[in-house]
Amino acid sequence: MIVRLAVRSLVTRPLRSAVLSIGFGLSIAVMAELLGVGEVILEQAHSPALSGGGDIVLTGTIGPIDSARFVLTSVLASPALAPRVAAASPTRRGTVYLLSGNAGGPIAVRGGIPSRERAVGDPETAGVPAWADEPADALWIDAAPGDLLRAMDRFHPTPDSPQIASTDGPGSEAGGVARSSWAEWLYFNARSTDGLRRFYLTFITGPPAASGMRPAYVRLQLNQGGTTRNFSARGFVGDRELLDRAPDVDIAGNRVRVEPDGRYRITLALDADTGNPNPSSGLSGELVLTPAAGRSIPPATIRGARGWLSGYVVPVLSGAFTGTLHAGTEAIDASGMAGYHDHNWGYWEGVRWQWGQVTDGTTSIIYGRVFPPADVADPARVPGVLGVIGADGPIGFSTDVAIREDDDNGRPRTLTIESRDRRLDMTLRLEVSETVQTAMALTRDAAGSTMTFLQLGGVYRVTGRVAGREINFSARGSAETFRATTQ
Repeated sequence: MIVRLAVRSLVTRPLRSAVLSIGFGLSIAVMAELLGVGEVILEQAHSPALSGGGDIVLTGTIGPIDSARFVLTSVLASPALAPRVAAASPTRRGTVYLLSGNAGGPIAVRGGIPSRERAVGDPETAGVPAWADEPADALWIDAAPGDLLRAMDRFHPTPDSPQIASTDGPGSEAGGVARSSWAEWLYFNARSTDGLRRFYLTFITGPPAASGMRPAYVRLQLNQGGTTRNFSARGFVGDRELLDRAPDVDIAGNRVRVEPDGRYRITLALDADTGNPNPSSGLSGELVLTPAAGRSIPPATIRGARGWLSGYVVPVLSGAFTGTLHAGTEAIDASGMAGYHDHNWGYWEGVRWQWGQVTDGTTSIIYGRVFPPADVADPARVPGVLGVIGADGPIGFSTDVAIREDDDNGRPRTLTIESRDRRLDMTLRLEVSETVQTAMALTRDAAGSTMTFLQLGGVYRVTGRVAGREINFSARGSAETFRATTQ
């Protein structure tokens, strides 16, 4: 029928039909040309030459790569990738506003390291001999282990947002974030080979007061044979001093130092808490944590409504402690204890999490999930994550992760962590054998009940496949979770 109508129209009105046919043809041709031009523009927009040379451009999925130094040193320079990377150069784009007596306006600029830019073939810098590396560029070109860890482990200023209530208030009128719930801490844990001895050590600071001083605490929980003893100290630290020097921290005679080779040296002078069997006996000593090379997780920050945020970095995913602790007359040898160190910052009122880590010496695995308050983010939409790092650097990462906890009398007995990413198919099962409980006043569940923080220990059974590798081992590890205090 359509063909018959077209033929009759052509016979009865040939001129109109011809003009109409030409118009349709031109419109289709123009559309095809525009699609072709758009494809070329898209390809050029991703061209390495437009970004300063090189063959490959690495970018973040949602913006800049915040941990570019880590990518350069621990990923691209790892034994698995280093032989395939001829040169790499970090760059950053921004806007500079030029103001003069005659004119002014924004100018798009790009910064980089001159020697690295030339190495990747940047034509802009090739003919400018005066553009040379500065001393600060050495932190990118050949960073010492201690400098890299120090950059990852820095402390953060408390965000200055009008949507965040003062330290004296319970929260904003919209139910947002209380500034008083801001905290940032260095966390260390250690365990003996047989798992019978553990300690959990935290250097924690709160938000700065009007005087510029932050309240600060040091707490060590020592668990031996199922008995837990707590030791602590409290003091103040200057906000500016902390931001300038951390992770070098001094709190009430206790301190942390990062040495040039990347080792963490920790000096302790703590009082015994009143609940200890011998409350008159304090704890002192010196510990050294030696990291396993390349075992780090770069910084990451989760952000929610009204200025809420939660940040996390793992400078030492796997390491070993040496040193001795003295609890009264008892000497506790820490040599050979497996070590771990991470760093957290953010607003913690109403926040809880699930977390765990395990290593067999060659492969390190970490997983976790944060549950923010419902008025700043939907907890159901914050995914769990799981990362796998080997002796040669990162192996795999997944956000398709399920964490299940099976209880016995209101306390976890087994934890099952599953990743079903096509590139990281793995299952971890923890049989819990040690539990340390701590009341957390700021943390509440959805019903408003206070929560108890649980630090768990036991043996993980790990099976799966990642990046073409079979993973199959059992090893002791750690985990953290929460339960309602009434249980």
